[in-house]
Amino acid sequence: MSLDGVLGPLRATAFTAFGAETSWMEVVGFVTGALCVWLVARQNVWNWPIGIVNNVAFFALFITAGLYADAWLQVVYVALALYGWWSWLRGGAEHTQLTVSRVTAPQWRVVLVVGVLATVALTSLLSAATDSTVPFPDAVTTVLSLLATWGQARKKLGSWWLWITADLVYIPLYAYKGLWLTSILYVGFLALCVLGLRSWRADLRARTAA
Repeated sequence: MSLDGVLGPLRATAFTAFGAETSWMEVVGFVTGALCVWLVARQNVWNWPIGIVNNVAFFALFITAGLYADAWLQVVYVALALYGWWSWLRGGAEHTQLTVSRVTAPQWRVVLVVGVLATVALTSLLSAATDSTVPFPDAVTTVLSLLATWGQARKKLGSWWLWITADLVYIPLYAYKGLWLTSILYVGFLALCVLGLRSWRADLRARTAA
């Protein structure tokens, strides 16, 4: 069966919101995305396989919406999800379960440098090689999301701040592209990220006190 044959039913309209048609693939992305972030906040390892389903749905959705960097970002997410899955189970000391830790000052400096350089490079690439109408927002959210996913895979508390920053850009970006359900989803993501930050911080403080 061809790719169009597989994606055809998912591209069909599920309902219309705010005058824009919402596809079934966006619905799948909404449900799996919300569940994934909720599980991350609870430090449940099942967030990783559910996240992979979410990545597949969003890849198809973003390609059709012309958000090319966000689309191919989903492929990288799958690789990071496999790493994160292993890391949470065996990435701690002596191959034990990983625990929450803070991002060190040197790590933040690396994140800043990599983030700025990668955003500039990706913005230039999208402007020159694609018909993207939002090269900079597409690039900056892609870079922030990759850095946040790395931090999430290592259970770094600071990863939540990167997700929060990315979500604040994603919400108006998806609304501008007519992806209203996804935009609403990212409002939910923002709230879940705040809860996740508080939950992970409490866990870290409890273990430090112990």
